Amino acid sequence: MSEIWVLVDKAQDVVRNVTYEGLAAALKLKEKNGATVCAIYVGDNAGAIEADLGKYGAEKFYKVENPALSDFNPSLYATALSEVIKKHNPDIVIGGNTLKNQDYLPRVASRTSAGLSLDSIDVDINSSSTLEIKKYKYSGKSITTVAFHDIKPMIATVRLNAFKPVEGSGSAEVIAESVELPADENYKVIETKIIPKERPELTEADKIVSGGRGMANGENFQIVYDLADSIGAGAGASRAAVDSGWVPYEMQVGQTGKVVSPNLYVAVGISGSVQHYAGMGSSKVIVAINKDPDAPIFQKCDYGICGDLFDILPALTDEIKKLG
Repeated sequence: MSEIWVLVDKAQDVVRNVTYEGLAAALKLKEKNGATVCAIYVGDNAGAIEADLGKYGAEKFYKVENPALSDFNPSLYATALSEVIKKHNPDIVIGGNTLKNQDYLPRVASRTSAGLSLDSIDVDINSSSTLEIKKYKYSGKSITTVAFHDIKPMIATVRLNAFKPVEGSGSAEVIAESVELPADENYKVIETKIIPKERPELTEADKIVSGGRGMANGENFQIVYDLADSIGAGAGASRAAVDSGWVPYEMQVGQTGKVVSPNLYVAVGISGSVQHYAGMGSSKVIVAINKDPDAPIFQKCDYGICGDLFDILPALTDEIKKLG
C-alpha cells in the first residue's frame, strides 16, 4: 500500500505542533488515495512519542536514529532520510516549512530524484493521482496551484498554522530503521545556545501583535508587549521598526523576515506595505490600528481602527484584562 510520510519536528524534546499539522494534511490526502499515514523521525533520540503521533493520525512511526544526528547537520540528515526513502519508496513526504526543512529537503529531493515544493498553504490529490498544492505568489497577491508530475516521492512543506491538527484515538506501529552515516569533516557544531522566549514563537503563534514605524521608538513597544501578553500572543514588528533598531530582527514579519499565519494578526502603526503583507497576508483575521485613514493596511484588514495607537492600545489591554 502507498504511504504518506510526515516529518516529525522536535524542539527541546517536545514534538512541535507543526508535526500534527502535517499529519492533518496527510489525513486530508488519505481521503483521496487511501494511503497509509506514517510519521518519520530523523535524529538521535526520538523518545516515546508514538502514542501522541498515533493519536493525531499516524498509523506507522519510522524511527531513524543515529548518534551522529544529535546536532542538525543538513548533509547527514539528507543522507539518512534519502536512504530510508529509497528503501520504502513513499508516495508523498510532508514537512513543516521550517528553516531546518528548507535547508535539507532540497538535498533529499536531489538525491532521490523527487519533486519538491515549499511553503504550501493547501494540498490535494488531483485526477491524475498526483499531489497538487496551493501556495502564495507575487508577495501574497495571488494563489497558484501547482501539480506534481507522476514522480515519487513528491515532497512538500506546509506553512505553519495552515492546517488544524485532528485529534483521534489511533495508535502507531513503531518501525526502527538503521542507517550508516559517513563522517562529515566539513561541518561541525561548535556551540548550541537555547534562547529563552517570553512569548510564543511567531511562526507557530495562534495570535500575533506587531508594531511598526508608528511606534516612534523602542520604549513604546512596551504597549505592544502588554497587549500581546494579555491575549497570549507573540510579538512582531515591521521591517521599519527593526531597521530603526527598536526591536531585534527575530521579531521581523514580512518578505525579508518571518512568514506567519496566525488566526489573529493585530497590526499596530504599520502602514501595510506589500513586503509586510507578504509575511502575514495568510492570517485568518487581520486587525489594523493606525491614525492614517489612507494607510494601505486598511484595504487589506478585516477590522480597522483609525485613531491614536497610544490611546487605543492601553485602553484595549485594560478591557481585555477585565474579561479575566
